[in-house]
Amino acid sequence: MPESSPSFALSLCSGGVAGLTVDIALYPLDTIKTRLQSAQGFLKSGGFRGVYKGLSAAAVGSAPGAALFFCSYETCKSVLRPEASKLPAPVVHMTSACIGEVVACMVRVPTEVVKQRMQTGMHSSIGATITSTIEREGIKGLYSGFGITILREIPFSLIQFPLYEHLKQRISMHFKNGSPCASHESAMCGSFAGGVAAALTTPLDVLKTRLMLGADKQGVPYKSASDTLARLVVEGSADGAGSKGVARLLFSGVQPRVMWISIGGFVFFGAYEQAKKTLGFFIR
Repeated sequence: MPESSPSFALSLCSGGVAGLTVDIALYPLDTIKTRLQSAQGFLKSGGFRGVYKGLSAAAVGSAPGAALFFCSYETCKSVLRPEASKLPAPVVHMTSACIGEVVACMVRVPTEVVKQRMQTGMHSSIGATITSTIEREGIKGLYSGFGITILREIPFSLIQFPLYEHLKQRISMHFKNGSPCASHESAMCGSFAGGVAAALTTPLDVLKTRLMLGADKQGVPYKSASDTLARLVVEGSADGAGSKGVARLLFSGVQPRVMWISIGGFVFFGAYEQAKKTLGFFIR
């Protein structure tokens, strides 16, 4: 029996629960990844000290960001379902995920900017970070890296969600006689799909982090994604390191990123599916 689409309200609430759960549970790994990607370097950005800096910003933005993603994703999936649109299932999942990411980034990007600037010790509170950012860069400073975030999230979703849905379908058809996957089975699918997508999109994540932090270690602001990439190439090629140095820099933080998103995928999708089942008794 195919899995029915949850309602808008149920997707909204379940996504919020999932986002808040995973961000709080795995926040230290996110902080370590951000500091590894910082132009200042891991130790100068704080090392292993204060790994919960910026948690308040993440907590404020994670629930609405995840809620917006899932309600957009499930709504688009329902509208574009193969039997109605004649589109192949992978195309439906990819399109729905891309639309969901764009909508979610309206909340996710300002949250990331504030969180990452707190993680690297630039400011100590949400209020100070927002005030300083607006004074120096205007409102648009809160959306630093918006374009590169979209460019990172779309390829990530194009890899993660079709793979996630495919794995769930395979488990359902081959091991469940067509019944929907249990929460822990969905969690395992989300973990594997997220880890693969995380590894392949790490260079885009490095560019996003640098743009959101605003400047290099000399304090020179980054102007655009292309400017950031060009300067990363110069930085990575220094001391005769060549292409290996550039690759090492573009994949900095890949280990904690893959670990964070793999574990996060397990928690996130497991929490989402379980929240749908639990809240489904109260929300239709």
